[in-house]
Amino acid sequence: MHSFINNAKTAILLGALIGLFVAVGGLMGQQYLWLGLLLGGVTNLIAFFFSDKIAIKAMRGRELTAETGGDLYHMVDRLRKRADLPMPKVYLCPHDAPNAFATGRSPKHAAVAFTEGAVSLLNPAELEGVAAHELAHIKNRDTLISTIAAMVAGTLAFIAQYSFYFMLGSRRSGGNPLFMFAGVILAAVGAAIIRAMISRTREFQADAIGAEIAGSPEGLMSALNKLNTYSRRIPLRQPNPAQNNLFIVEPLAGVSKTLVTMFATHPPTEKRIAALQRLAD
Repeated sequence: MHSFINNAKTAILLGALIGLFVAVGGLMGQQYLWLGLLLGGVTNLIAFFFSDKIAIKAMRGRELTAETGGDLYHMVDRLRKRADLPMPKVYLCPHDAPNAFATGRSPKHAAVAFTEGAVSLLNPAELEGVAAHELAHIKNRDTLISTIAAMVAGTLAFIAQYSFYFMLGSRRSGGNPLFMFAGVILAAVGAAIIRAMISRTREFQADAIGAEIAGSPEGLMSALNKLNTYSRRIPLRQPNPAQNNLFIVEPLAGVSKTLVTMFATHPPTEKRIAALQRLAD
């Protein structure tokens, strides 16, 4: 059932992405409608087949193997067997901010990535809890919907950023600059809302299943507490904030507490820890 719901969400997001390009093309002028449809279709193909690679590349992930990955690789291998999953690719990202994420369009095409900061900060039990959480996302098939949501949000942000230049041309082509300005605002707000809607609903379930995979919620509880604290001290500086929904905790970069609350891609860490504590009890 969970897989069916995620597949439905994926189809809706992909359809919305095409509709968005067509709508923006229409606002620019009737002659841009077909161009919008074409760009929407190409973007959909990229989102489905390459969004995971884009996410890894944006984080400068280095793939680990059984020979180069050491304890981290073998820990993921042991946990994925417990979760009855194919072996995902494992990546290490050169960031001091402690965090981790999973990506991929299916369990057979999945990857888990850890920042160097997370590997340095967390003890083995905590790192195991984080890895189990990410494997739970793969098991639940959350990773496709998450990476596509990130792609859609990034596209919306791109449109919001560059639509100003199209406004100038819209006067000459018969479009309405006021409609274009409204499109800019809607795109910017829509990017934040999409990330929040997709990610908040799945974190609690991944926490619970991750605790089962790890064998105990204790490691994940401790890891979430550490990651939440250190993410405020060491913000994750990455080129694509649209991918924030992929990570185990919200990457912060000096934004206000009010904005974090309004547009957070994750539920409050305190509530996640409380839910895990109920499992432990």
